[in-house]
Amino acid sequence: MSMPAGNVENGEKLFKGRCAQCHTVNQGGGHKQGPNLYGLFGRTAGTVPGYQYSEANKNSGVQWNDGTLYEYLLNPKKYIPKTKMNFPGFKSEQDRADCIAYLKKVCSE
Repeated sequence: MSMPAGNVENGEKLFKGRCAQCHTVNQGGGHKQGPNLYGLFGRTAGTVPGYQYSEANKNSGVQWNDGTLYEYLLNPKKYIPKTKMNFPGFKSEQDRADCIAYLKKVCSE
């Protein structure tokens, strides 16, 4: 699946409007309804210490990178059936790319 170039500024707006109520992105940040996303890229799904993941997420074997996150954010419950993530997804390819561009910036600073 080919991903368009992402826009960090738009991704920040999307994240703050649709994701920040459940996730934090700062290093050492706490968990909310969802896990802290700092260090997301290169990490295996379901492995952040201190967060109670679903069995489906822990056993998915997904390693997060641009491609896996791009597919996941289209429809999380389809990508990892029985995940606890209660988010319908970003149907727009550009919105997914923008959110990923933002996450790549802030989850590794």
